[in-house]
Amino acid sequence: MKKLEGKKAVVIGGSRGTGLAITKALVEEGADLLVVARNATSLAEVANGLPSVQTLSADATDEATIITIFQHEPDVVVLAAGAMPPHKPLHLLDWNTFSTNWNTDVKAAFGIAHHALTASVKPGTLIIFIASGAALFGSPISGGYAGSKRTQLFLANYAQEASNRLKLGLRFLALAPLRLMDGTGVGEVVIPAYAAYSGISEADFKARMSLAQSKEEVAEQVVSMASRPPQLDEGNAWFITQKGLLTESKLREQMGI
Repeated sequence: MKKLEGKKAVVIGGSRGTGLAITKALVEEGADLLVVARNATSLAEVANGLPSVQTLSADATDEATIITIFQHEPDVVVLAAGAMPPHKPLHLLDWNTFSTNWNTDVKAAFGIAHHALTASVKPGTLIIFIASGAALFGSPISGGYAGSKRTQLFLANYAQEASNRLKLGLRFLALAPLRLMDGTGVGEVVIPAYAAYSGISEADFKARMSLAQSKEEVAEQVVSMASRPPQLDEGNAWFITQKGLLTESKLREQMGI
């Protein structure tokens, strides 16, 4: 029997990059899947390549979209969507550009968590926010991106505490891929920008990224969490590395930071 057979899942931002890798992995393990994204063209490509998948073209920061998602009564909801971060130093940004990821990534995570906590979502529902290792290291030419990703880790913790207090039986997790990844929208734009900012080649920049994970490894960890969520006392926020999942304290210990 496949790991997710009989389970309903939603992947928001599941039509490209890391989200698409997650989509494919969930389908491979038998999940009944809805993919939500804004880009109708990429959604059509998903539908053509994966005929069993349902698709919805919508904005995850819109409350109506969130309501529609939970009307499907999913067992697993994965938020992999996010805005492209800026890639200029602070002094070249205005506030609207700096706050791009607060108004998309954080807003979507907040909206999903708030709805789950207030709208009688079925107990046992697992909600996963895909964050970023920028939450640990910062991201000096990406505006508010790192702060927004750190806040997604906080939101998983806050939402889990609220669920526990309200005895809702929900499970909230944040998974943060440690490094930038090839074959993703952010990686294709930001890796060259950071290499140029650092005055080195793209190859040298990538070589400096220790413990770097692939989007397929991220997808594997999502499947693992969806099939067996960690116990509450194991934590709510994890970093995905080439060597598997690590809590922040274990990661800092391993990296000597």
